[in-house]
Amino acid sequence: MSGGPNATNMHRRTFLSACAAMSVASLIPGGRAFAAPGVASLRVQRLAWAGIRLQLPEATLFLDPLVNPDAWGPALKDTLVPVDDAVGDTYVLVTHAHPDHFDAKAAADALGKGGALIFPSGTNPLPIPPGARARAAASWEPQLLGDFTATAVPASDGYGDPQVSWVVTAGGRRIFHGGDTLWHGHWWRIGRQFGPFDAAFLPVNGARFGWRKPVSGQPGVLTPEQAVAAANILGARRLVPIHYGVSGMAEYVEVEDPIGRLRAAARGTSVQVQPITPGDWLAW
Repeated sequence: MSGGPNATNMHRRTFLSACAAMSVASLIPGGRAFAAPGVASLRVQRLAWAGIRLQLPEATLFLDPLVNPDAWGPALKDTLVPVDDAVGDTYVLVTHAHPDHFDAKAAADALGKGGALIFPSGTNPLPIPPGARARAAASWEPQLLGDFTATAVPASDGYGDPQVSWVVTAGGRRIFHGGDTLWHGHWWRIGRQFGPFDAAFLPVNGARFGWRKPVSGQPGVLTPEQAVAAANILGARRLVPIHYGVSGMAEYVEVEDPIGRLRAAARGTSVQVQPITPGDWLAW
């Protein structure tokens, strides 16, 4: 018979995760993901690189927003979409503390009128925007953020640094945001616990890094084929590619034609690939 503080914490996290999943499922008859009648609809805008904005009539949530041109310099051709126009209660969630995912300027812009910065336990993103609240989130523990519910779930970083992905529900919709995770073994549990998803925002560039020696030569981010496999396991109706479009760097090399490879990998599957240009909104 097991026991002790670790077992208690594990049972508590499992219970909380189950509660979050059930509360969402109660809005989704038959376990299918769709906007419930009478619920304020959720709009989703793609931002630069890995960032997205979730918009309700009176609340805004950003995931990994990026506005600082110094993060990638001329290597990233994405339009840097401003985030200083948040409506209502505002939250910024980050997947990890690397500067292309925790952009301190973007966080400060988004939370200029107050709000909360939510980040994974074990990370320490600094500086915290003036006037903003800060909260660390443990994996599998739902965060009740006004009209949003967000749960950090396991992810794997190409450098071994702490990182999570996020499951967010709002407005009768449920989305998954993968940050810049690579392939790992948690997809099945996440899919069972929270799926299906209306959309999964997944990195697709299969980048190989040369900054740390010796060089592995292995992708440190999901490849297009792995992204399709992850979306399928998660039960995602749409796969929206993020985290691609860097070129001309010797130490960071993407796969060629990530969107073409993504479409090819999705043929014959139930996964719908839906690229969105930064600044544009997802069409449900």
